[in-house]
Amino acid sequence: MGFRKFFQQFFSKKIDVYPIFAQQASFLCQASDILVRMLSGTDPLQWKSCEKEIKTCEVQGDALKTEFREQLSRHRLATLNRSDLQAIAMSMDDCLDVIKDIANAVLIYKPVKIDSQLQELSGIIRDEAYALRELLPLLWDLKRQEAAIVLHCDRVTELEHEADNDYEQYMGHIFSDEPDFREMIKYKNLAELLEKATDTEKRVADNVRILLLRKG
Repeated sequence: MGFRKFFQQFFSKKIDVYPIFAQQASFLCQASDILVRMLSGTDPLQWKSCEKEIKTCEVQGDALKTEFREQLSRHRLATLNRSDLQAIAMSMDDCLDVIKDIANAVLIYKPVKIDSQLQELSGIIRDEAYALRELLPLLWDLKRQEAAIVLHCDRVTELEHEADNDYEQYMGHIFSDEPDFREMIKYKNLAELLEKATDTEKRVADNVRILLLRKG
């Protein structure tokens, strides 16, 4: 069976996975929007409210992950197809987990300030999330949408590289210019988590690339 025909059957007849991917992307965009809002100021009440909203997105994402696994377990699929699709779903769920970790860290650390560089990193997380939301629907038709899929994957990769550069510059800045050692550790750990989130989102695009390579 051709790969395109498999996907058509997979999505439209047997296992309705496309809506799960779409909903995962929706939760990821929602969580990243909330994260940007959370890091826009230093109000503890706003932090707490945003953390609760992000946790709700993560819990809903976990429910989708469970639904995805249940649907896979009910149907016979080639090992290759099963593992590739599961890799995409699991990496999407990982993205929500990391954003939840960032929100938790802000509540724990209670940083005195949120540097603009941290805000910029959160903006990159959001941009990657929206790029993934545009990417995932294209999996419906890999053959016809291959060029567009590659374009969106490249966009996610570009954003992740931008985040790497911003992260490295920020590390140099805080180690050189931040006089308060305790605050410096907080900023360092937050920056590491934010950078990790951009890496995790790129992993989704990487898994989609693998799917493309194996479609022949």
